[in-house]
Amino acid sequence: MAGHTGLIGSACLRRLKREGFNHIITLARDQLDLQSAVCVERFFKEARPEYVLLAAGRVGGIVENQKYPADFVEENIAIQLNVLRAARQASIKKLILFGSSCMYPRECSQPMAEDLLLSGHLEPTSLHYAISKLVGVYMCLAYNKQEGGSRFVPVIPNSVYGPNDNFDPKSAHVLSALIFRFHAAKVHGTDSLSLWGSGSPRREFVHADDIADACLHLLRQDTSKLEFPINIGAGSDISIKDLAATIAKLVGYKGSINWDQTKPDGAPRKFLDNSRMNTIGWSAKIPLNEGLKQTYKWYLENQYEAI
Repeated sequence: MAGHTGLIGSACLRRLKREGFNHIITLARDQLDLQSAVCVERFFKEARPEYVLLAAGRVGGIVENQKYPADFVEENIAIQLNVLRAARQASIKKLILFGSSCMYPRECSQPMAEDLLLSGHLEPTSLHYAISKLVGVYMCLAYNKQEGGSRFVPVIPNSVYGPNDNFDPKSAHVLSALIFRFHAAKVHGTDSLSLWGSGSPRREFVHADDIADACLHLLRQDTSKLEFPINIGAGSDISIKDLAATIAKLVGYKGSINWDQTKPDGAPRKFLDNSRMNTIGWSAKIPLNEGLKQTYKWYLENQYEAI
């Protein structure tokens, strides 16, 4: 497993260690350039991994997606192509690739079932990232189709949060950005905070430890009869406005919240149909309130000095 310091990667590493796995391969970004086909091929030949969790990639919120569309496409496609091709040649036993809920159409029936992919136009604010992830998912499906079997397992988690998240408000996703901004506002005694959009869109947030639990469940399953890709959701969603109020209360911010409706909202709702995972005996276990408390505690212990 390459790239162990990120949100999903670190959660998977914690879980595997807790389960007693002793032969876990982890490399930081400066140890393995996943955008280099030569480096990735050499790594697979030397390390010979049996299972791969591909959690690496360029991610970010609306601002980052709008500012660096070419980088999102180029970096994510390069990483996925290099790792998937090397894994195929190395005859790994199973590889899990992480897609994204932004791959679903902007206007999509809710909850979003896997067969609705490519059924409509994508949300413009995350278009290029979504396209890059669709490439990876459909590469997995193509490998399985051409070779038979189900070694390549593409999953679609909804908005992931938890320890080791990115809390930089310029590049973070909404939940972690809100934690940073409300905490900073409390520390600096800010009376009023302006947030993007109307607050009306609804989002589903899945704790990274639940994602790790789902991945381990899939690695242990006979996936030959499963249809892919497969959603990993929490089973409930919340409006951005309610999320903001919840985080403000958790952090202890007492000021007012203003919504700047000149800024984009993104897709109106992204709620996953989790029935495929449910049928194989998995469902999320960490309630949002509990996960938020844990995430804020981690933030205070690890990133407070960044303010």
